[in-house]
Amino acid sequence: MRAEVRQVADGTYLVHGGHTNWVILTDGEAVTLVDTGYPGDRPGLLDSLAAVGSSPEAVAAVLITHAHNDHLGSAEYLHRTYGTPVYLHEAEVPHARREFLQQVSVGAVLRNIWRPGTVPWLAHVLRSGGTEQHPVTAPEPFPSEGELDLPGHPVPVHTPGHTDGHTVYHLPDLGIVISGDALVSGHALCRMEGPQLLPDMFHHDRARTVASLELIARLDGDILLPGHGPVHHGSVRRAAERARERAA
Repeated sequence: MRAEVRQVADGTYLVHGGHTNWVILTDGEAVTLVDTGYPGDRPGLLDSLAAVGSSPEAVAAVLITHAHNDHLGSAEYLHRTYGTPVYLHEAEVPHARREFLQQVSVGAVLRNIWRPGTVPWLAHVLRSGGTEQHPVTAPEPFPSEGELDLPGHPVPVHTPGHTDGHTVYHLPDLGIVISGDALVSGHALCRMEGPQLLPDMFHHDRARTVASLELIARLDGDILLPGHGPVHHGSVRRAAERARERAA
């Protein structure tokens, strides 16, 4: 799988992997990696680092929006192989260790097998190791409140619902919000395009997911980098409002 690397601002890249995105924030050769795709996306992940002039050894930290398999896939590999710290919201730390799992079950997917696109999407999930578990042995809560002292200077914002510890990352100087799965612009199982929520079966607590759209709407920005779908240009506030309207 070849990942598609797209520069969206100075030092900021959205990478489209196999149905899942990750983000690279650069400062010289050093980078912050936000999410890591499926386990099977690892060759594309490593290629994407090389494409921006970096390497896995230069990853200062991995930030995880939430500990689903399609975002956590290579976090433990980077930690184990290169000593890279893996940071998440404190509520997501035990999820990353797999003390519990807040992820759609195979049974729930099979009950939705009638939906257009589900069969090829599920085949991709299986090929990509999406049903495997790759717990992070030593995930850490964010080392400080507010802006993190990492390449890109991301600001974590807790947006619970999709999982208890789901977090988006705000880059206020660039007007960018990295939204993970709290707000997406597309998915293989979504018939609509543009700002929206993922299908209901993917959310641990849909009501909290909808409520967290208000938190995203408060963030100043005009570029949205979602966990699924293409980059969205335009008011982040309006994007969150549009997703809330569609969710209703």
